[in-house]
Amino acid sequence: MRVEARAEARAGHESAAGAAAHAVVGSVARSTARDWAELLRLPALFTVPGDALAGAAAAGVRPNHRTLLALTSSLCLYEAGMALNDWADRADDAIERPERPLPSGRIPPPAALTAATVLTATGLALASRAGRPALAVAGTLVGTVWAYDLGLKHTPAGPAAMATARGLDLLLGATATAGPGDSARARHALPSAGALAAHTLAVTVVSRREAEGGSSAAPLAALAVTTALGRIVGGRQGSGSRPTGGGAGVTDEARAGTSAGARAGARTSTNAALRTRTPSRAPRQALRAALALAYVATAAKPLFHAVLNPSPPLTQRAVGGGIRAMIPLQAALAARAGAMGTALFTAALAPAARKFARKVSVT
Repeated sequence: MRVEARAEARAGHESAAGAAAHAVVGSVARSTARDWAELLRLPALFTVPGDALAGAAAAGVRPNHRTLLALTSSLCLYEAGMALNDWADRADDAIERPERPLPSGRIPPPAALTAATVLTATGLALASRAGRPALAVAGTLVGTVWAYDLGLKHTPAGPAAMATARGLDLLLGATATAGPGDSARARHALPSAGALAAHTLAVTVVSRREAEGGSSAAPLAALAVTTALGRIVGGRQGSGSRPTGGGAGVTDEARAGTSAGARAGARTSTNAALRTRTPSRAPRQALRAALALAYVATAAKPLFHAVLNPSPPLTQRAVGGGIRAMIPLQAALAARAGAMGTALFTAALAPAARKFARKVSVT
């Protein structure tokens, strides 16, 4: 009798577990593509490729197959963070944002956690194919993202953790592109990673008040950071190379005691060389300035509105503008490193981000 009772109890538990699993599968099946796009904040996904591309540009290496591995790894890890974020915040969202996919019941919480786990594993696997240095950066990035979502988000360290994650994502692109044999090149990407991290820090601080609003200090500080970064990435760089054909010749001729007429001819040749080089630099500087202006315009306008009226809708709009502004910032960083093609390709992602943002919220 006891054996039969145990068997019946075990069968009952299995039946209950099966029913629960069936319910989860049924809920997932009923979830639409739009529900998952909302959970994963699809428009924000367009801000991710520029991290790897700007990192490759800052490292001084042309994009290669390892850049693609870093880019796809970043996409997976970014979306893992989005799914994990909503899973960790499901109780708060039930009060503050009940329309979100998890508290509204459109996507079951176990499905979101499973998606976060699978996407994390996939991102690490892709990074490992780019070499051990890239895997080490990706592992640090994963630790930062999970720590932020599961514990640091609501602490004073939250914005710094998010900024670190975004800087690491750019360094992942630099490290992967340079390859295992030349990972020291990734150090050249540190200034670009710092600039992207500073922008992320400012946006994250603003986002902490997006549900209740009520503070002009955060958007005002973010506006100052945006202005400063715009001046840095769009400012004129000094020429790091000497004019060819003239400067060295003048020195040699002077040492040889040549005549004043020869020296004058050498100076004329140098000036001609400078005039020849100027047109090639002017379009690059113009592109940098244009991208920096696009960055400031995308982020500053909604921030200014949030400063004047820090209501929840305007604060959320400021956060969305800050997220979309990452694309022209990444493009400007690539242009600053001299990778004009990469800069133009990155900037071309902005229209798609704007288009999808009209249908799905990025916050």
